Amino acid sequence: SVWAHVRYSVSEEQKEGTVVGNIAKDLGIDQKTLQERGFRIVSTSGESLFKVNQNDGVLYVGGNLDRERVCEKTSSCLIDLKVALENPLEIHYVTVEIIDVNDHSPLFSEQETVFEIGESAIPGTRFQLPAARDLDSGSNSIQGYKLSQNDHFRLEVKDRGEVGKIPILVLQKPIDRETVQSMRLLLTAVDGGKPAKSGTMDITVNVLDVNDNMPVFTKDVYSVMLNENAPIGTTVIQVNATDLDEGPNGEVIYGFANNADNTLRTLFDIHSSTGEIIVKGNIDFEAMSTYEIDIQASDKGIIPQITEKSVTITIVDVNDNAPKIEVTSLSSTVSEDSRPGTTVALISVSDLDSGMNDSGSPPLSSNVTINVFILDQNDNVPVILYPVSSNGSAEGVEEIPRNVNAGHLVTKVRAYDADIGYNGWYRCVIVMQCSKSTDYSSKYLQDANYDGTLCHSIQYRSGDKRYMLVGPRMSIGSTIAAGSNRNTLVIPDHRRRSSGEIRYSVLEEQKNGTVVGNIAKDLGIDHRTLKERGFRIVSTTGESLFRVNQEDGALHVNGKIDREEVCERSTSCTISLKIALENPLEIHYVTVEVVDINDHSPIFPEKEKRLDISENAVAGARFQLQAARDADAGMNSVQAYKLSHNEHFRVEVKERGSDRKMPFLILQKPLDRETSTNHKLLLTALDGGRPPKSGTMEIIVDVIDVNDNVPVFTKDSYSVKLSENAPIGTTVIRVNATDADDGTNGEVFYSFGHDVDHDLRDTFSLDSITGEIVVKGRIDFEEKDQYEIDIQASDKASAPLTTDKSILIQIVDVNDNAPEIEVTSFSSAVPENSKSGTTVALISVSDLDSGINGKVFCSVPEDIPFRLMQSSQENVYSLITTSPLDREKISQYDITFIAKDAGHPPLSSIKTITVLVSDANDNSPVFSLSPYTFYVTENNVPGMSMFSVSAYDFDLDDNAIISYHIWRDSGEENQYSSFININAESGEIYALKSFDFETIKSYQFLVVATDSGSPPLSSNVTVNVFILDQNDNAPVILYPISSNGSAEGVEEIPSNVNAGHLVTKVRAYDADIGYNGWLLFSLQEVSDHTLFGLDRYTGQIRTLRSFTETDEAQHKLVVLVKDNGNVSLSATATVMIKVVEPKEAFAASDVTNAVKDEEDNDVTFYLIITLGSVSVLFVVSIVVLIVMQCSKSTDYSSKYLQDANYDGTLCHSIQYRSGDKRYMLVGPRMSIGSTIAPGSNRNTLVIPDCRRRASGEATSKLACALTLECFTKTNP
Repeated sequence: SVWAHVRYSVSEEQKEGTVVGNIAKDLGIDQKTLQERGFRIVSTSGESLFKVNQNDGVLYVGGNLDRERVCEKTSSCLIDLKVALENPLEIHYVTVEIIDVNDHSPLFSEQETVFEIGESAIPGTRFQLPAARDLDSGSNSIQGYKLSQNDHFRLEVKDRGEVGKIPILVLQKPIDRETVQSMRLLLTAVDGGKPAKSGTMDITVNVLDVNDNMPVFTKDVYSVMLNENAPIGTTVIQVNATDLDEGPNGEVIYGFANNADNTLRTLFDIHSSTGEIIVKGNIDFEAMSTYEIDIQASDKGIIPQITEKSVTITIVDVNDNAPKIEVTSLSSTVSEDSRPGTTVALISVSDLDSGMNDSGSPPLSSNVTINVFILDQNDNVPVILYPVSSNGSAEGVEEIPRNVNAGHLVTKVRAYDADIGYNGWYRCVIVMQCSKSTDYSSKYLQDANYDGTLCHSIQYRSGDKRYMLVGPRMSIGSTIAAGSNRNTLVIPDHRRRSSGEIRYSVLEEQKNGTVVGNIAKDLGIDHRTLKERGFRIVSTTGESLFRVNQEDGALHVNGKIDREEVCERSTSCTISLKIALENPLEIHYVTVEVVDINDHSPIFPEKEKRLDISENAVAGARFQLQAARDADAGMNSVQAYKLSHNEHFRVEVKERGSDRKMPFLILQKPLDRETSTNHKLLLTALDGGRPPKSGTMEIIVDVIDVNDNVPVFTKDSYSVKLSENAPIGTTVIRVNATDADDGTNGEVFYSFGHDVDHDLRDTFSLDSITGEIVVKGRIDFEEKDQYEIDIQASDKASAPLTTDKSILIQIVDVNDNAPEIEVTSFSSAVPENSKSGTTVALISVSDLDSGINGKVFCSVPEDIPFRLMQSSQENVYSLITTSPLDREKISQYDITFIAKDAGHPPLSSIKTITVLVSDANDNSPVFSLSPYTFYVTENNVPGMSMFSVSAYDFDLDDNAIISYHIWRDSGEENQYSSFININAESGEIYALKSFDFETIKSYQFLVVATDSGSPPLSSNVTVNVFILDQNDNAPVILYPISSNGSAEGVEEIPSNVNAGHLVTKVRAYDADIGYNGWLLFSLQEVSDHTLFGLDRYTGQIRTLRSFTETDEAQHKLVVLVKDNGNVSLSATATVMIKVVEPKEAFAASDVTNAVKDEEDNDVTFYLIITLGSVSVLFVVSIVVLIVMQCSKSTDYSSKYLQDANYDGTLCHSIQYRSGDKRYMLVGPRMSIGSTIAPGSNRNTLVIPDCRRRASGEATSKLACALTLECFTKTNP
């Protein structure tokens, strides 16, 4: 056998008949022998694609050559062909590479793909795109991708080896949904052909909204005027805010800010949907003239964004209050001699309304009873008591040392005025050099008589103004009412005002009885007259807080004064008192300012404030905090806020008037929930006291998560080895990804990538929750030795973020493939005369497993005349003969090839081929028996077939076709060959004449069998023919015989013989043999059955009893002699028996017996000679037959074939075989030369034989005829 390997290449899409190459020429094979040697393709991976021409040895394309159909998923496309020639056997290997042409364009599985990307996605976020597929390979496959021009995305391409190139969309610039809601991109896949082909896919990117926009009010300032007493339900104003976000993130709801107090909430309400502010309670201008309401607009996002706005509502006064009249009258009557202009009473009127409503329209009025008291007039000048000079003038000189300290008493000026009240108020007079003044910063309330000379002044407060009384001296008892412009210079004062002519101040929290001031002394009232004049407090805003002492005119604290209780909501706390004296009537106004002390710390409404702030809140976002409350006022109230040190927030304070400062938390650095989930801040409110007091509130900022983190796999790469044939349900690997986000934003689920095909999805399943990759289908290393699976981890946000990861699963080969055996053998059988070393077949073995599992060893059994010889190619063997073949011994060999690999445990394959051995004429015909022995019944019909001979030839076909003829020559042994003839084809032998057993007992001749081979071979066999007897001869009576030849005789016996006495013996002879000559005797007629008896087999007649006197003297017996043929023949003999006296009978019997003995001796002699001759011939035949066919056995289970006339006498037996049965012939003694034919059931015992026949035993069976001889012992 010869091996060679040639390689060709051909481009795909070639037409049928395109020449690939000339195999015969390239291998040096004579083209003229190709057809004779059966040049053909015997094995191929693509046999239908190529054909060979037996005339010239050309390999050509046999059909449409589409590389993508033939090699669907392989990068290189190789077709292996095996070409065979015979006589001698040659196997050649041809590999044809089908070269790809660029006949396919890249094709995407979808024409359009849609991505949803949250606008919170950060730059660098990656989105895997479906890859295009190109059926072409190599440089004609996909070489790159291009993305249409855009500002937000770029394209990356990941090379996945055999899987191909995977396009990945990478976000490079954040997307703002409020700017662009969707984008359309065009992805182009380009192959490497010349020219290049391409395919496109539209990419639609839908930008999903995140709550990244705060509501924005449509106006910067909201201000409105509202009439007091507006009906409940009145719409004050409608605010409006918009949010650029979408869906719930853009739906705005309205509400009061957190710092709106309960009083405001009882007066107003705001509609959450429309933003309408509605009157809810009684609006009273006199209670509050202006409301500043903080409202907020929120969206409905999961983490709402809030914007605050102040709405100023100015209350418009309406004339809803009548004037109030207060009358202070005298307790006594007015003297009738009072001068005109005498003051009778003091009346004060007030109206809670403001502006024109003091004289409103329609006007409102009130009435009051007036009591009139007479007031003092200043009709007395002061009198100087000291200093007084010697001449009586009010002058004096005082000397003091230069080194006196500040506060040194120089002197004391004493004076007296008879008038009372202001008219007698001398204590406050400032003596100074009066001078003309032309330049004043103040504006004087001009008096007609005022000449500009400033003599003295008295300063006092009234409300928010300070008054300086100036001018010439006034008469005693004169009274200047507060607010009068007479001689009064008004100096604007920005300090808070208090009512009254006299102003005192007292610190809060003073003890009961603490002196506030001495009213009588300060007003110059004689304290001795106080009680008499009814010095008292007649009207006050806090009468119970103070009391006056009528003994000394002092004003005392009446109980504990708590400024925060007395003046709960006012920044200044003044108590107005009206002091009255009678006789004459004097009314003095005293204002007591309760001065705040820093006795309260700022207090926040809550000790802890929690704020939910989204981590995507932008820097500058403002969050209003609840202001602290400090019951103290002025500088002692809250003056500032401080925030604990942190890097994310600062605090701003907004002045809201009325000493209200609102703190705002300002985000100055973006938050990251993944860095810190909350921030604890401490807000401190500080008042202006000395030392300052403070209050704190802990602010806990809970950073609300937004989906700004993509899931991150815990490993950079995932690689695992998996044994093939892993059971379904086997866990391959468990991937794990974490997402730093919270809630659903951080819940990760897993899925296959967009580019995972159906085959892989049928092989593996991915648990979306656990990340376990589980075997779902059959894993076969031989189909694929590794899988690279793209999986992605996504969070569960409304705009999910996704991370891709490749899992490399390397399949580990297990020894699960038994070797495969391919046999290429001859188309015809192997001649049996082939020489040793002849190649019978070519065997190639292969194993789909790899490594040691794929190493194969091949063997055949050792007990056959063949062996395997390793060829130059691995795993290719030739089967050659090792010894001559003999088809006649083994015409075919079932050769079992055993291929076993080296795996653990090893796997093996068995393939059995049948090698036929073709015949050669190397065997002569063989007769079934040699010699043949046949038994022919005498009296046969001439021309009828007597028997047949059969020969067989171990060769086949013509070599086994046999013809027969009878060898005829002049030899003595063939003297009877002229009596017979033979059929040359069938071997049937015919008799040309009828045979007589009594004339010829046997003869023999030669039959020659000749085959039809070239040259022909022949053999001969001796045929022995034995003539079988027929029952054609009747018995012959030998005794008794009368003189006339009839079978009659007379016997005399003495009368005194005993029972059993032999009277005579009837003798008979039958020329036939066997059963036909087997004679039986019976009494056909007898005179007295009780007297004589006849032996059935010997013919002896004996007495059965002794004679008696009553017995007759003569008896007649007729004896019937019958043979045992199928149709019995018979003869009769008559015996007359006479009973005589003893003497006479004895003499007669002696003579008769002597004659009979002599005759019997002659007959016996002849019988012995005949039987001896037949016995010798029979024994020789039996010995020959036994040697050839029979074997002796000692253990039989016999069964007798019964004969109707068999009486149970067993003389002797002869055993022989016929086919698969053994026979035992039994029966009574037979005459010499008797023969029993095979298969006869007469006296034949059939013994089944359970022994196995030897392999190769001839199918023809020899029938053995055994002659049984029974010898009869005659009487002497």
